[in-house]
Amino acid sequence: MFIELGMNIFESNWGKTLSFFTAFVAALAAVLYYLDNSETDEIPRMDLNAMEENYRQKNKSCFILGASGETGKALLKEIVERNIFSKITLIGRRQLTFEDKAYVNLVQKVVDFEKLDEYAEAFQGHDVGYCCLGTTKAKAGAEGFVRVDHDYVLKSAELAKAGGCSHFHLESSKGADKTSSFLYLKTKGQVEAEIEDLGFERLSIYRPAVLLVNRQESRPAEWVAQKFLGAFSSMSIPITAVARAMVVNTLKDGEQKVEILENKAICNLGKIGDKK
Repeated sequence: MFIELGMNIFESNWGKTLSFFTAFVAALAAVLYYLDNSETDEIPRMDLNAMEENYRQKNKSCFILGASGETGKALLKEIVERNIFSKITLIGRRQLTFEDKAYVNLVQKVVDFEKLDEYAEAFQGHDVGYCCLGTTKAKAGAEGFVRVDHDYVLKSAELAKAGGCSHFHLESSKGADKTSSFLYLKTKGQVEAEIEDLGFERLSIYRPAVLLVNRQESRPAEWVAQKFLGAFSSMSIPITAVARAMVVNTLKDGEQKVEILENKAICNLGKIGDKK
């Protein structure tokens, strides 16, 4: 009798918990759907082919930090295919290999991020810099995360500025806030603010939401987030759209010295750059 009573209580409590969770998910989905559809699509009209040709004539060079990561790989592919730079340099901790002959003219600089001051030369002579460096707390621990996403990124930006870079692109995160109580968002917000203080002629900060990508490494929490938030464009974005947005934003004239592009703005620029 006691076992049966216990099972009844468990089933009753489980049923209430499941009902509450279902109602919570439904309410959250409704809110996200409203937010998703309350934002208007303001996609500027641009003659991208003309912009690419005009930019090509300027004979500019760029460097990419984090080309081995998902965003960096997508960005490199966009840049190589569009052929808008006279020189492309990859700065990273290891040499990358490419089978496609389109990548044969890439310049690669292998550096030790713990001793970046010794590799200042790698950052010299570039007009544009793209920073896609990043790791996770789960992968590197709290201290390692801050070292990569703050220390490495900031030092790279300092060397880029000293080396003549005029337009710096920084991949950050939705919700970045230097006053946040969450380490991830606080770190992202702090490095944004400190790079802004460096005084680049133009600084473009991208704050994408959940990145939709099939990673080679396993990130269970991110996989769950992608599955749930992937249906809402205000809460997610394909990683290829982020890469295209960075390229399109490079081609167009900057209206502000410092610009922060939130997820919707990134999506809109990414649609312009979509070749489909």
